[in-house]
Amino acid sequence: MQFLFGIRKNERQLYNVCDALVVGNFVGKQALAAISSTGSLIFLLVGFFSGMFSGVGVVISRFFGAKDDDMIRKSVGNAVAFSIAAGIVLSLVGVIFTPNLLQLMGTPDSVFTDAVNYVRTYFGGMIFIVIYNAANGIFQAVGDSRHPLYYLLVSSITNVILDFIFVAFFDMGVTGAAIATVIAQAVSVFLAFWRLSHINEIYRLNIKFIRFNPYIIKQMLFIGLPAGIQNSVIALANVIVQSNINVFGDTAMAGCGSYSKIEGFAFIPIMAFSISMTTFISQNLGAKQYERAKSGARFGIITSCILAEIIGIIFYLFAPQLISLFNRDVDVIQIGSLQAHTITFFYFLLAFSHCLAGILRGAGKSTIPMFTMLICWCVIRVTYITIMTHYFKNIQVIFWAYPMTWALSSSFFLFYYKQKNIFSNQVYELKR
Repeated sequence: MQFLFGIRKNERQLYNVCDALVVGNFVGKQALAAISSTGSLIFLLVGFFSGMFSGVGVVISRFFGAKDDDMIRKSVGNAVAFSIAAGIVLSLVGVIFTPNLLQLMGTPDSVFTDAVNYVRTYFGGMIFIVIYNAANGIFQAVGDSRHPLYYLLVSSITNVILDFIFVAFFDMGVTGAAIATVIAQAVSVFLAFWRLSHINEIYRLNIKFIRFNPYIIKQMLFIGLPAGIQNSVIALANVIVQSNINVFGDTAMAGCGSYSKIEGFAFIPIMAFSISMTTFISQNLGAKQYERAKSGARFGIITSCILAEIIGIIFYLFAPQLISLFNRDVDVIQIGSLQAHTITFFYFLLAFSHCLAGILRGAGKSTIPMFTMLICWCVIRVTYITIMTHYFKNIQVIFWAYPMTWALSSSFFLFYYKQKNIFSNQVYELKR
């Protein structure tokens, strides 16, 4: 059941894929390039708060496992209060600084206007994404996986329908696609908070608890801040990578962007296991079920790696057909397929790193994955690309940066996991 949360947490990916499919087929290659090239920028700003709200799930699930009803109520209220404040800040920052950030990325003039319109509109409704992150963290913590899945289905269908209406019929281009996404996200927020405010459960949302509690905020920041920093720094590295891809022109941007949408579907089950491991480990440590936490971690690692590799093989075999769903330009398909054929066999390394990171966060060791991914996925990846592209003007050099740095992070996580027994009678209590 916990696995479904990872699917729900990747709702943004599903929205972006819908936007890319409709825009790529009804508007054209340049519009597809505009949307595709903005993913890393959007995650740069969204990723920080997404990581932060992983702390919400860990804290609430720990109290839930310990059956501390009073602290559950206070934690739920704090999560909502924090999300409202964070959503307002993120929306303002995104709308104001979008053109500057896209210029820093070296976005070509041919797609710059469309990219600005898409990102600005998207960030205009960013408050809905941030607030929903809080709601999803609450559902995740208490084990309610069914209702978030229902909200995903409703909001995704809404997004697809509105994409066709705004883009295909009203010819609103990338702006219409962004508006469709914002409306769909608002629908999911409404559905989630309607349930949270009407259920007869201990985690019911009560207005009087929507306030900042210094102790609970401190606990959430302790777990969530490293994850937020990790997400942002990785996203910053990806922005730099995207800048190097932009040098190869809008065809490369469209091809790589199309591949990234396909990869996003592989990322969904990977993140599902990572997120579920965080909650599972946290709940069991809160309940002092150490052996159950250990066996569950082992199952999660093995299953996520096998599933990721199966998906990778499928993507490798059908890469040209999958890329062509977004755009039928021969050069776009060629570049997207080249990236898929370089990377997809190594998805098991990506799954291993994320699963171990989720386990460590659930055990209260969130700084370990932060520093590991900071060094491997940011410093080493950017350094490699900067040096290699200076001497080799070949886009495949950029593609190889991913499996190489996944291998490095996986090696370190394996070493740490073998050396440190994080489940040996350790109690991570959250005291008043």
